[in-house]
Amino acid sequence: MAKIRSVYVCQNCGRQSPREMGRCPGCGEYNTMVQEIIQPASPQAKAHNRAVTSTPRRLTEIGHEALDRMPLSIGEFSRVLGGGIVPGSVVLIGGDPGIGKSTLLLQTAMEIARETTVLYVSGEESENQIKMRAQRVMDKQGATDLPESLYLVTETNLEAIFSHLENVAPPLLIVDSIQTTYTADLESSAGSVSQVRECASRLRELAKNSGIAIFLIGHVTKEGNIAGPRVLEHIVDTVLYLEGDRFGAYRLLRSVKNRFGATSEVGVFEMQERGMIEVPNPSEAFLAERMINAPGSSIAVTMEGTRPLLVEVQGLTSATSFGNPRRTANGVDFNRLLLITAVLTRRMGLRLGEQDIFVNVVGGLKIGEPAADLAIAAAIASSIKDQAMRADTVMIGEIGLSGELRSVSQLNNRLREAAKLGFKQAVVPRLVRKSEPYPKEIQVIEVRTLRQALDQSLVEA
Repeated sequence: MAKIRSVYVCQNCGRQSPREMGRCPGCGEYNTMVQEIIQPASPQAKAHNRAVTSTPRRLTEIGHEALDRMPLSIGEFSRVLGGGIVPGSVVLIGGDPGIGKSTLLLQTAMEIARETTVLYVSGEESENQIKMRAQRVMDKQGATDLPESLYLVTETNLEAIFSHLENVAPPLLIVDSIQTTYTADLESSAGSVSQVRECASRLRELAKNSGIAIFLIGHVTKEGNIAGPRVLEHIVDTVLYLEGDRFGAYRLLRSVKNRFGATSEVGVFEMQERGMIEVPNPSEAFLAERMINAPGSSIAVTMEGTRPLLVEVQGLTSATSFGNPRRTANGVDFNRLLLITAVLTRRMGLRLGEQDIFVNVVGGLKIGEPAADLAIAAAIASSIKDQAMRADTVMIGEIGLSGELRSVSQLNNRLREAAKLGFKQAVVPRLVRKSEPYPKEIQVIEVRTLRQALDQSLVEA
């Protein structure tokens, strides 16, 4: 008979070790190795695993019927999911505590429950707490009554959840959260690597066999990643992150993996008393409080998935009081800021070596693409020269180390979005080959170098 043995598993990366270690050799984190008991499978379980339940089929015999998605009136959420909820899909939503994950899914559950049955399983809140939130959201939205087909249960045992599913038979299941769910077949505690992986695998198998759509809420680590092994994100069909400043109003729902839609898609919401309210025109919201003709401000056009967004980039330079000048980046990559600063110093002759530089993206948005390089450089140059940028101009382009501007993708989509919001001209890199003409609603100024771009966009004092 096989012996029961124990291993030490890192709760951050999932690496196993036969002995206890203070630091994980895989990810380098301290005090994350936790002892877990591994019990060998029984002969009955092995026989069951060997039972054949599937049949190979020719590819030509498999139907290609379109998936009938569950429609959502929350347009931003539907956009990120790819057009609605796919039956049999497993969606994982992660985010910081208090960011609005439970509120968003409760609103979704209340909406769908007016058409069909929904089961909301919570392992963190009581049923009375969930009803109080639902009542508050409903009152603020002006609804008259709670949906009759929304079932709530406080449960963390996976076998009990499966039993409730047999009794209720809902097309949609919401589990809040996967880290609080456990199965009695494993000796380890809820939230451990083994429990999270096993529970997610069984829920995935349930979704594929029954057609139930499942939403899982996941905790995040201090680095912002979903807690548990990386395999958790490979098990599910869609991984969404709810981002934003807890003290700010806007929330960004970002898709990092989606088997039924585009990745890197972003939905924008505003947290209010009546819940998560979608923002249909995020660019207008991000630019609502912009100060016209203020030095150190420029407009960038960034692509979030298939959507172009206009955001304000602010730059501030100040004479340093220390030996080493500070570089502070909020919403942009720090290394990218250092690169742009070096180009401005070396190619433009700006004396930034004695200046503290601060760059901020208004609205809490994080820009990762190089197309915002020109806007960042323009904001810094505008601040140190104390010259305002042209109020009706957007800046689009990637900066090279020689001070040249390089082309970016989906330029025409960016220009059309800028023209829609009333901007009259755009400074863009000169293209060698043009796939299609520029939109006629906006004046496009093509430049070759960073110096030419700043000459065209800075207003003479």
